[in-house]
Amino acid sequence: MSSTPAPAASTPVSSDSIVAKKYDRCLADLLVKSGIGFSVGVVISVLLFRRRAWPISLTTGIGAGIAYADCDRSFNPARVSGTRILPASAVPKSS
Repeated sequence: MSSTPAPAASTPVSSDSIVAKKYDRCLADLLVKSGIGFSVGVVISVLLFRRRAWPISLTTGIGAGIAYADCDRSFNPARVSGTRILPASAVPKSS
């Protein structure tokens, strides 16, 4: 059995903590995806391009761009293609 108490059902969450969590998630995503891009760039540079620097820069930038796009989607979900945000008056009522 767990000794931790169950969280209250209606505990208010401040908007500052929500934004801070999103920023933390975006920063972690940026570090991971840029690091993976850097790693892939090093491998490609060593194996295919005789230790040139441009594959490392290119793949690191691609990783950072993907992380930026994901972060942009988390802060502005209306920019996701195929998503429509309807006003409350346009939503049909279920009966």
